[in-house]
Amino acid sequence: MQDYSNQLSDLIKIYRNRVDFLSIRLEKAEGSNIVLRNNQTETLSEGISLGGQVRACFKGGWGFSTFNDLTQITARIEDAIHSALLVGEDETILAPVSPIQITCQLPLTGSNPRLIPLFDKKQLCHHYNSILAQYNEKVTTSTVSYRDSQQTILLATSEGSMIEQSWIDCEMRFSATGKNGESVQTGRETTGTRRGYEDLTNLDIQVESAAKRGINALTLPSVKGGTYEVVIDPVLTGLFVHEAFGHLSEADMAYENPDLLEVMTMGRKFGEEFLQIFDGAMPEGHRGSYYYDDEGTPATTTQLIKDGVLVGRLHSRETAGKLSEKPTGNARCLNYHYPPIVRMTNTWIARGKTPVKDLFTNIKEGVYAANWLGGMTNGEMFTFSAGEAWMIRDGKIAEPVKNVTLSGNVFKTLANIEAVGDDFYWDESGGCGKGGQSGLPVGCGGPSLRINNVVVGGEL
Repeated sequence: MQDYSNQLSDLIKIYRNRVDFLSIRLEKAEGSNIVLRNNQTETLSEGISLGGQVRACFKGGWGFSTFNDLTQITARIEDAIHSALLVGEDETILAPVSPIQITCQLPLTGSNPRLIPLFDKKQLCHHYNSILAQYNEKVTTSTVSYRDSQQTILLATSEGSMIEQSWIDCEMRFSATGKNGESVQTGRETTGTRRGYEDLTNLDIQVESAAKRGINALTLPSVKGGTYEVVIDPVLTGLFVHEAFGHLSEADMAYENPDLLEVMTMGRKFGEEFLQIFDGAMPEGHRGSYYYDDEGTPATTTQLIKDGVLVGRLHSRETAGKLSEKPTGNARCLNYHYPPIVRMTNTWIARGKTPVKDLFTNIKEGVYAANWLGGMTNGEMFTFSAGEAWMIRDGKIAEPVKNVTLSGNVFKTLANIEAVGDDFYWDESGGCGKGGQSGLPVGCGGPSLRINNVVVGGEL
């Protein structure tokens, strides 16, 4: 990509005086995609792409264009500038960042998956599919998917930045659907990594657990719906902090919604003093990690809640400028087809001090929920489905149950967190969706939590 840096630099010099801000982002990507269903190959592909995007800002109005024909860069710059000039009628306010000239690559601790033969990747998928399919005769459908990619980005800005950055990303998904008469249940597992191919090669136990949950759920009783004291495991904690709270911390959500901005007032108390929430791309080795975001802002670690009080939010340069706050390096795009928007990176609740076994103490009747099947949020309301769950009786984990959904208001739920466990787990399975950009790699983490007054859906 360095071959293009002089060309981009020259183009920036030619056009930068016509607008308040101009950036050109080139992207080279290659990857594999494999999907097996019942051991039959549905997808087997290798792809490569080279394209780019242009962003121009004039008097607060943005122009955006994309291209995959490098001979069209000049025309696309003209398009973006023309669009910005048409819509700009206010003031361009971008939080300042220092110009950077650097070439960097996220470190690998294992093998680059792009150097692994496609045949070997397909054999790995067949191996995992056999574990799913052979677990039990009641398994009717088994699915394994594999995806890897390597992206190299070259970003040039009118402020003098020239940043080349590259990384790899891998993800595998497993599911097994079992049927027993009219009862149908599915167990799922997902994992991902930016560290190396070997992270995907020793997952037999994890794959088998997907089949085990699907089969076991066929004969489990459904939980009785009601309001319970609940203990959730670190995987569900990661899902909760990302989906229920993380999106509300994205400053474009607050800036575009005055009511939400009022709710998310700095200094407002949302939980007890033991509650600490963070987001940041700076911690290395996670799927939301990088050195610079897609506007050239250095990665940071941002504390969102400190001692139960709201102290931060996630920004692009524009949202930081308009709200008179510091940029946090959270402007991200899925690929060159989309403009950068405010996105989470790695989001986590910090480890607490309560021994995990003590989280269950004095719960006469409650629910222990672990892993996840899915979930959805609507503003400050959330609903999540647990991958597996057990009743808690007299402070002990009791019989397993199924069809456990947890729902509520995120702010009330944060206030109802009674204790934070001393364990911690990073879940690298996340692919976040927002603004039509779905599947953006993120990391989620946290400890086990004890939460009071959680609405648990099930049978009445």
